[in-house]
Amino acid sequence: MHGKAMNSLTLAGILLLVLAGCVTVKVSLFEEPKPLKETTISGYGRDKILLLDISGMIVEGGPQRLLALTKGVTTPSRVKEELEKAAKDDHIKAVVLRINSPGGTVSAADVILHELQNFKAEHRVPLVVCLEGLAASGGYYVAQAGDSIMAYPTCITGSIGVIAMKFNLRGLMDKVGVDTDIVKTGAWKDFWSPFRPATPKEKEMMQQIIEEFYRRFVTVVAQSRNLSLREVQKVADGRIFTAPQAKDLGLIDKIGYLDEALKEAQERAGLSHAKVVRYQRPDSYRPNIYSLLPELEAAGPQFLYLWLAGET
Repeated sequence: MHGKAMNSLTLAGILLLVLAGCVTVKVSLFEEPKPLKETTISGYGRDKILLLDISGMIVEGGPQRLLALTKGVTTPSRVKEELEKAAKDDHIKAVVLRINSPGGTVSAADVILHELQNFKAEHRVPLVVCLEGLAASGGYYVAQAGDSIMAYPTCITGSIGVIAMKFNLRGLMDKVGVDTDIVKTGAWKDFWSPFRPATPKEKEMMQQIIEEFYRRFVTVVAQSRNLSLREVQKVADGRIFTAPQAKDLGLIDKIGYLDEALKEAQERAGLSHAKVVRYQRPDSYRPNIYSLLPELEAAGPQFLYLWLAGET
């Protein structure tokens, strides 16, 4: 029998088996999910200090949608996964949270703060925060989980505030001859639409929303830093600060580097020595409830605890 005919019969046979339910064909375009693995960075002994990173934008959705950005965002899912693994290890005696982030969405930053606070309360371990090059807005918000906040001498932090923005595509649409037809059930169903300028009433309504998020930010900082609301409000106008400025204002406790933050965590845990460990997270692993959040960001308004350089 000729080779081409044989190949045709083989393919036909496989197809029949699949249709009959006798064969399951599994095709994966990406690497199979794998659980976190612990890596020792330094130190020795049974006791451990977990080094946990908050880096890049802080967002709800998983980074799998843009493979090029998998190392450029932090999600509640990833943080939750690391904390769940740490919760199963009785040798984790302290956590150092290393932050290098301009911030991100209000919800993602708030969920991460919530998870960190819960972990600290349930397992009674010290949590020391180390702010690296940039820890602004949502990055600083997350830092409020710490028992102590240390910052690099060259760190930029602060930017306490909220921003909501949109693109106004009306002018571009007019140039290319595109229009929109909208049918809606209420006057505000197309609130903050990018296809037209915002009305004065819409801006007023949006301002009310972000003022509420702003009050939450100020309250969280006041409680964490043991400051009055008035003290925080004086500096919570979106300004950024150098590490020395932040220390003078009571926004951080110390100026130092990561090794000093690790040493402080060790001392707070009452350890003479410890291993510093971190967890490696495969990008495709999805182990907890936050992984079920949609990976495509909504097209509607985005409320951000974010430092956006150049905006006023």
